[in-house]
Amino acid sequence: MTRWMLRLMLLLGCCMPLLASAEPTFAALKVVPGADGSETYSVTIQVLMFMTALSLLPVALMMMTSFTRIVIVLAILRQALGTQQSPSNQIIIGLSLFLSLFIMMPVFNQVYDDALGPYLKDEIQVQEAVERAAIPFRGFMLAQTRDDDLTLFADISNAGEFESADDVPFSLLMPAFVTSELKTAFQIGFIILIPFLVIDLVIATLLMSMGMMMLSPMIISLPFKIMLFVLIDGWSLIMGTLAASFMS
Repeated sequence: MTRWMLRLMLLLGCCMPLLASAEPTFAALKVVPGADGSETYSVTIQVLMFMTALSLLPVALMMMTSFTRIVIVLAILRQALGTQQSPSNQIIIGLSLFLSLFIMMPVFNQVYDDALGPYLKDEIQVQEAVERAAIPFRGFMLAQTRDDDLTLFADISNAGEFESADDVPFSLLMPAFVTSELKTAFQIGFIILIPFLVIDLVIATLLMSMGMMMLSPMIISLPFKIMLFVLIDGWSLIMGTLAASFMS
């Protein structure tokens, strides 16, 4: 054991000059000040910031787009049909994602034209690109947010009244937007539930009148609900209604 300790100490002693003469591991992490007072980050810091932003992408997808309303309505629709796990959660999330991309495409195009495109061409800095990218999302979120919800969170935070929509901070707009989306999603879900609830009540009444109380009404009503949904072209109606609810 002593022999190995001596060999290890000799090896470290030989490597110390090499380690001292080597460059620091994070030499690429540099911030270069500009002549006008601005700061330019090195490529390594930009990559680090980009990876950090990617980790927040799922949260931004749910909190700043139409995804929340769509996925809740589709989940309520599956519950109303009584088909248990069909369509599966993966299919519902996939439908919600691609329908959200369809609805949000004008916003994404404006973000690319005003912020991402000029930034990739080195025409603007990162901070200005972020400020420009926030404008389309702010307009979309404000259009879907109820005034009552904005007033609620403004009162909670003691923010007071705002002179214009541009004065509403994102920290207040985001919870108000999500609250409004939840309200709208459950309102649409309630309207969807009504015809399927009527079918369940009719089937349950018929079974009780026939003395078949031990038979679950869900088993008998399921084919009728699926038939009704197919005959009225339900998927097209649901998707069209969801998309149109954001265009108004």
